[in-house]
Amino acid sequence: MSVTVNGVVQRKGFGTGTWAIDAEDGKTYELHNPPADLQQAGLKVKVEGDIRDDVMSFAMVGQILELKRFDRLYGRFETRNFSNRLLRTWITA
Repeated sequence: MSVTVNGVVQRKGFGTGTWAIDAEDGKTYELHNPPADLQQAGLKVKVEGDIRDDVMSFAMVGQILELKRFDRLYGRFETRNFSNRLLRTWITA
């Protein structure tokens, strides 16, 4: 199944860990063999790829996503206190 996801790259798991994307829709996708320039925690990206149901992982952080392409989305996160809750917003300026 082919998907397009916007999210933030994170390092997750135990032991050697794995690279994953925390998507804007709340899902987490484990990256299958991500390229070196995508292996940066906190990087905001848009990725296109295929969900791999035929691949297993010890990390078990989410569905496994094999990338076809990715684009960096430039900007920064800003954290504010809103009604005693932290609100994290992506700023593109």
